[in-house]
Amino acid sequence: GFGKLVIVAGDHGKESKDREEQAEFKRMYSLIEEYKLKGHIRWISAQMNRVRNGELYRYICDTKGAFVQPAFYEAFGLTVIEVHECGLPTIATCHGGPAEIIVNGVSGLHIDPYHSDKAADILVNFFEKCSEDPSYWDKMSEGGLKRIYEKYTWKLYSERLMTLTGVYGFWKYVSNLERRETRRYLEMFYALKYRSLAAAVPLAVDGESSDN
Repeated sequence: GFGKLVIVAGDHGKESKDREEQAEFKRMYSLIEEYKLKGHIRWISAQMNRVRNGELYRYICDTKGAFVQPAFYEAFGLTVIEVHECGLPTIATCHGGPAEIIVNGVSGLHIDPYHSDKAADILVNFFEKCSEDPSYWDKMSEGGLKRIYEKYTWKLYSERLMTLTGVYGFWKYVSNLERRETRRYLEMFYALKYRSLAAAVPLAVDGESSDN
């Protein structure tokens, strides 16, 4: 089998030079031993191939699983959007982009990685609900798909881009009008006020001595 828990992270098969990463690997191995999880976990390296990622998401979706994104902070959350689009219920950090993408309790769940015990309770509660009521998983899956179709499709993005382009074009046009009007006002002010004053200023006479 593929395993009940799939960890997509650094390459654990190679010796890491990062002390913090080494400590985390050691801790995870000890947890696997302690809870006798061998054969229940699949640990794979971070995937850069988006097609392969999509296949992985769909496979987990077919097994009625969930995607967990426990980053302390995620600037935008493209991964969350990709997973939502596959219909895979998503549980992700409440810091950054995922907080806006996920409607908590409707299209996914928020967790705070800074409070790991509470985050673990949310995960356990989700799977217990799915076990008691299989339709709960379906509702969360459909909620994620609906959220994407309402907010994050290329069609919507292109429409927003065209709107912003139109707004920018209008602003630029109005700004040009304002600049022209300002220039005309200054020219009028010069003609009415300063031209007559400038004409009254005596001109220097060639050869005029400035000696006192």
